[in-house]
Amino acid sequence: MACDLWLVPLVDVLCHSPDNPFAEEIAAYDKALGAAGLPPVPVYGYMPGLSGDVAPVAGFDYDALHLLRRAHMLRLCGLELTPAEQAVGDYQELLEMFEPTAQQSHLVWHYDHAGAYVPVDFAAPLSNAELLEGGGPLGSSHGLLRELEEVAPSLGIDPANPPAAPLPPDRPTTLEEPAASAPQDAGPYARERHVWLGLHAAATRSLAQGSMILFS
Repeated sequence: MACDLWLVPLVDVLCHSPDNPFAEEIAAYDKALGAAGLPPVPVYGYMPGLSGDVAPVAGFDYDALHLLRRAHMLRLCGLELTPAEQAVGDYQELLEMFEPTAQQSHLVWHYDHAGAYVPVDFAAPLSNAELLEGGGPLGSSHGLLRELEEVAPSLGIDPANPPAAPLPPDRPTTLEEPAASAPQDAGPYARERHVWLGLHAAATRSLAQGSMILFS
């Protein structure tokens, strides 16, 4: 199944508009951040040419996302990373065995098809009843980027000099349709690297441009 990542610029012309389609979500994020003693979702002045548009930044399939999360969980738990024989089964087993560890991970503890990462730095994903009824735990773009950099060497990626990110989808994809195939890549962790590159592009642009990342 296909998964798209979108960047939503946190600019005043969008966030302060009465027609802001993300107003309810941002209000819920502000509430969760405030309860944790953190600043609200930042809003920046619009700068033509820099702020960007609401647009997809990456696309991949859910099984590949689970493979990357599995790799990170194995690293966190001090276990050897080997190619997965049954991606979903291996990942679900890790979540059940090491749930407290998973709940501290911005990369892992996030809904597959919804939810957001915001450019606010906090240690672990935030969760409350309102978030869980909507998009799921709220992640930090800073935290996501840190975890991607930590798992990168296990996948054969130099986080200081990663390959170019794949092109984003040329149109929104639906949940039911197949995801675009990952580029041909030698080695057993090609699918993990494909997702890593998309998430890394999203996280770095989120921080550079002042955008939040949405799963769809």
